[in-house]
Amino acid sequence: MERAGRVGPVERAGDDERLLAERFEEHRGRLRAVAYRMLGSLSEAEDAVQETWLKLSRTDAGDIRNLPAWLTTVTGRVCLDLLRSRVARREEPMDTHVPDPVVSPLDRVDPEREALLADSVGLALLVVLETLEPAERLAFVLHDMFAVPFDDIAPVVGRSSAATRQLASRARRRVRGASPEPEPDLARQKEVLDAFLAASRAGDFEALLAVLDPEVVLRADSGGLVGGAAASKLVRGAASVARQALMFRQFADSSRLALVGGALGVVTAPGGVPLAVMGVTVTDGRIAGMYILSDPERLARLDLSPFTG
Repeated sequence: MERAGRVGPVERAGDDERLLAERFEEHRGRLRAVAYRMLGSLSEAEDAVQETWLKLSRTDAGDIRNLPAWLTTVTGRVCLDLLRSRVARREEPMDTHVPDPVVSPLDRVDPEREALLADSVGLALLVVLETLEPAERLAFVLHDMFAVPFDDIAPVVGRSSAATRQLASRARRRVRGASPEPEPDLARQKEVLDAFLAASRAGDFEALLAVLDPEVVLRADSGGLVGGAAASKLVRGAASVARQALMFRQFADSSRLALVGGALGVVTAPGGVPLAVMGVTVTDGRIAGMYILSDPERLARLDLSPFTG
């Protein structure tokens, strides 16, 4: 029998597990950021982080020399498997797919949302990342965004360090050449977006053309089918996008500015019911990219409560 005050094996094991869980929580935000950039899905990112915890809990932590590096590479491996599975079962092109946006009101950021906002990354970049091969995406995200050495990434993708470096280099070229540099100033973004919404409310086609880049691209992801036809669409060119904006002018008064993926965007919620989230890319004083998510199932999984009250 254990003497009073002595900690037995069960208690020691429980303490070890609690300590391991506490150490894991210290890294959860970073792991979620890695997974979100890898997957473009907030719910899948949470699943990937949870899977990483399960793998850690089944591993002898005493054998792990560098816990942060171990957790990051394991999360990367889990995401890589998910991406490969996604590619294998994909039947439709990704032209109209819009990744999950991180959304927040402009006027306030409560402490509970700060960690989520730390995961923000522009929708334009996420759309480009969707075009990369899974191994390219992993190499680029882990190395370029999180400074993981190629020697640590190589075993995850099953290649040499040199070949992994080439994966990241190829991905980097595609990312840099995919879209123009976005306007970083939120005040300038607001001027452009305010002008777009005003022109839309007024039904002013010429004013819409003036605020849209001639080569603007609109991606609208509605998910599934409506009336037996695909509701999602890819629209190119200022005139075509302006006509789309006029079709939905009745919802302009139900639209509120928001931070969408770290840049200005719009949440549309007529009657307090979320209808769409739109992110934009502003370049040289005009809107060059528009990304609209209106899939009801995916909208329901986003925290849009600040816009529905």
